[in-house]
Amino acid sequence: MSVLDSFRYHDLDALRVGRFDFGINTSFIVYRLRDTIVDTGPSNQWQYVKPFIESRPFSQLLLTHHHEDHSGNAGAIHRLTGVQPIAPAKTVEILARGFRIPPMQKIIWGSAGKADAAVLPDNVRIGGEAVTPIFTPGHAKDMTCYLLPERGWLFSADLYIANYLKLLRSDEHIPTLLDSIRTVLGHDFDVILCPHRGVVENGKQRLREKYDYLLNLAAQAQELAQQGMELEVITRRLLGKENLMSIVSRYNFSKRNLIVSCLQVDFSRYPLRQ
Repeated sequence: MSVLDSFRYHDLDALRVGRFDFGINTSFIVYRLRDTIVDTGPSNQWQYVKPFIESRPFSQLLLTHHHEDHSGNAGAIHRLTGVQPIAPAKTVEILARGFRIPPMQKIIWGSAGKADAAVLPDNVRIGGEAVTPIFTPGHAKDMTCYLLPERGWLFSADLYIANYLKLLRSDEHIPTLLDSIRTVLGHDFDVILCPHRGVVENGKQRLREKYDYLLNLAAQAQELAQQGMELEVITRRLLGKENLMSIVSRYNFSKRNLIVSCLQVDFSRYPLRQ
């Protein structure tokens, strides 16, 4: 069953789309704030994204990273409106050459063709408001969040999504993600605009809870490993058995990946909060 919903938050308009309705990880929110669209939604939902794009003029298309749910319609929007997407330099490079999408992700989001994006200018603004790009790798090597400091709003890309991770992609890296979360927590904001979860008020506290959860999970995993437990045993002890998503993705997205990455956390750099 497809997802199709729209909502408004202050002067922010949002459209949620998705081929499946299996929770927030299988739907995507395209945001429009004043003169700017943030991310594009997946290509298999273009029939719904297109009317949202056409509903009123805009002059800027801002991308957070290259993943197919975020950039899948970038080329189509450019061709339709003449508005060239702008993105971090690494994202521009990836979109120019194209990228492989694992089979399960292609089923959920569709394909993503090459796109001609321009590198973010030094001075990014949305409707005259200053924007602070914050480089946040860990989920994707090119991911960047966008902070509106005057509002205390954060377009969080896939940095947040949920307080408690249970699965991890094979190309994600928890130590790098922790670095990115800690960097973002050094800024002032209250509202997270997540492309999967939606509007999250008290967002800084929610993101800190995720940070603490990951550190505690890593500490537990490392303690069990020091006791001589095998990876599979640690995974079952802390997260339970692998679910259907793990199996159908051939463990590209799995609980085991999360534990493997947690075992790489260096606690001399990430002290646990008391």
